[in-house]
Amino acid sequence: MTLLLPDATGALRPYTPRTEPLAAAAQPVPLASRTVLAAAHVVADPYADVSPDSPAAVDWDTTLAFRRHLWAHGLGVAEAMDTAQRGMGLDWAGAAELIRRSAAEARAVGGRIACGVGTDQLAPGAAGDPAAVRAAYEEQLALVEGTGAQAILMASRALAAAARGPEDYLEVYGHLLRQASDPVILHWLGPMFDPALEGYWGSADLNAATDTFLEVIAAHPDKVDGVKISLLDAGREIALRRRLPQGVRCYTGDDFNYPELIAGDEHGFSHALLGIFDPLGPLAAEAVRILDTGDSKGFRALLDPTVELSRHLFQAPTRFYKTGVVLLAWLAGHQSHFTMVGGYQSARSLPHLARAYELADSLGLFPDPALAESRMASLLSLYGVAR
Repeated sequence: MTLLLPDATGALRPYTPRTEPLAAAAQPVPLASRTVLAAAHVVADPYADVSPDSPAAVDWDTTLAFRRHLWAHGLGVAEAMDTAQRGMGLDWAGAAELIRRSAAEARAVGGRIACGVGTDQLAPGAAGDPAAVRAAYEEQLALVEGTGAQAILMASRALAAAARGPEDYLEVYGHLLRQASDPVILHWLGPMFDPALEGYWGSADLNAATDTFLEVIAAHPDKVDGVKISLLDAGREIALRRRLPQGVRCYTGDDFNYPELIAGDEHGFSHALLGIFDPLGPLAAEAVRILDTGDSKGFRALLDPTVELSRHLFQAPTRFYKTGVVLLAWLAGHQSHFTMVGGYQSARSLPHLARAYELADSLGLFPDPALAESRMASLLSLYGVAR
């Protein structure tokens, strides 16, 4: 059987799907050499009568089942992050419920979980007040720590709007770290993921911003488990990684260069907190298990071929990568539909989605290739592509 897939020019070309998946058995034993968290997506309720402006309607059973899938492969879950459409369809009320439910599920199955702490409950008019920003962070930090989950202090659009310079970042983050019960992960999300975060840490100059970021960490190294760097710049991440205080981990958030950053060099390596490990979960876990044996070449041989898919999903405008992630979850059989909270299933073109399917299929990511083929054919037919 073949599918007719549209390319970037709109022309149709035949593609013959593979018939065998890449075997990757679930192994719940934690990974040894690297700490790996997959930022997980949320599954929309396709039968809810909502508009793009409505609060998110979430299919909780399927959303939690996907997290159990990740834990079954030994991965940790990074919850209520941008992959879960935080700030792009999922508001704070929905994120809070997601955190509560996922943290309870993690306790039940013994899975590792870390949850995003932000300021997205603020009304637009309060975004210019640093005190209001700090209070919003405090509210969310208390909720996350109250569930027993690790906190990830996410970059805040409101703080980016309110801060007058580096000193405001030092004050807000210093306050939060002093009151955190346990070490947190600090998240630096670049503007390619969220344009509202331009100039974070008080400067559009990334060297100056890095100095402020490191100053925050140096003042409270006992309260920082690690840092997640999402700048899509491997050289900058490596340079920053080498400047971290002893004991503070670097979690790569670089969905363009993750194999080399996780493999590391003679000076060190990055752990991982990645949105691309949502669709790559079983394969990524298998690769890290190979790395656990000391076989860096085997790790790269398995993971390097996935980079083309990741770069495709995360191509500009990068913030819409979630659409491809959810498409692949549907094609892989993790959910019964291709709809997203906020209606973001429409955020990518059919040629983009078709190429995502082709790349994922070539990697053997679909447990049931025939199901993926059938579902992709149904999507193509909705756009008028005859089989």
